[in-house]
Amino acid sequence: MSDLKQRIFDAAGEIQLINFATITEDGKPWVRYVMGKADSELVFRFCTRLGSRKVAQIRKNPDVHISLGVTSLETAKNWLQVAGTAEVSTDKAERDSFWFDDLKHYFSGPDDPGYCIVIIKPSRIEFGTMGSMTHEVWKP
Repeated sequence: MSDLKQRIFDAAGEIQLINFATITEDGKPWVRYVMGKADSELVFRFCTRLGSRKVAQIRKNPDVHISLGVTSLETAKNWLQVAGTAEVSTDKAERDSFWFDDLKHYFSGPDDPGYCIVIIKPSRIEFGTMGSMTHEVWKP
């Protein structure tokens, strides 16, 4: 794994609050918070309801954007901006592997018929350091 890829994974590999942007049916941007993380290949995942607005928006236009990395202003070191393509998965293996107990507040379990996983494959990731005006770019 390259040094930049490793630093991106270090910043994104744990579950955290992510800003997730889609395009609405009338062509406007829409941003909301989700809880997600990246795997070692820098593919990002989060869960949502199958009947949600974001799922409908992804199915109409899979081009999405996320930003993440700042969990506290006191300890913030890096930020990420990710452009990519999203897909919605109801695959059992995907749902089982993402599941964690706090999701019981929203779903009955990983087999809940409304539970799905959004998978974001990045086309570009910008990795920046707090306090710096520069950033590095990673492309798959």
